Amino acid sequence: MPVYTLPELPYDYSALAPVISPEIIELHHDKHHAAYVKGANDTLEQLAEARDKESWGSINGLEKNLAFHLSGHILHSIYWHNMTGDGGGEPLAADGVGDLADAIAESFGSFAGFKAQLTKAAATTQGSGWGVLAYEPLSGRLIVEQVYDHQGNVGQGATPILVFDAWEHAFYLQYKNQKVDFIDAMWAVVNWQDVAKRYEAAKSRGDVLLPAP
Repeated sequence: MPVYTLPELPYDYSALAPVISPEIIELHHDKHHAAYVKGANDTLEQLAEARDKESWGSINGLEKNLAFHLSGHILHSIYWHNMTGDGGGEPLAADGVGDLADAIAESFGSFAGFKAQLTKAAATTQGSGWGVLAYEPLSGRLIVEQVYDHQGNVGQGATPILVFDAWEHAFYLQYKNQKVDFIDAMWAVVNWQDVAKRYEAAKSRGDVLLPAP
């Protein structure tokens, strides 16, 4: 069976400076993200052992661990590609991301409204979490989700296309306890080309969720 692997960064550790320091990128990717990959693989092994032994006493804990580690792996894998050293601004038709820009305006009224909502969602997570822009397949609109830990408080079936990591390990060495300052700074490195590709891919999947007849 396939196992999860830590993806390589699409840039070097210093590529996002000064918004995110090289030290944070190295620790965040090589230690924290790697731990979620290992945790997901270890939990799958433990679940296989439970099936072999028909021993289900720890099933609740194992399922919770799998959701936590796997969601952490998925969100971080998106996170690295959502950023670039020459990003920022807002999506514009002139840059080839007009469909994304139109979808944001239609779903949130304006780019400014969207930016304010995602900023607040990320900055006000209680403890550890994420702010997420996601494509919601039932309505075909974009929504902002406030993710607790890695997987709580989300609509089922929505596809993340832009994620802001609001865990302390993502910013504390540089921004201390000023999470709001970190989220504000993140907008300067958003890779709209990557977000637009994820948006188009999410739309192309068709009716992955079907409403009840």
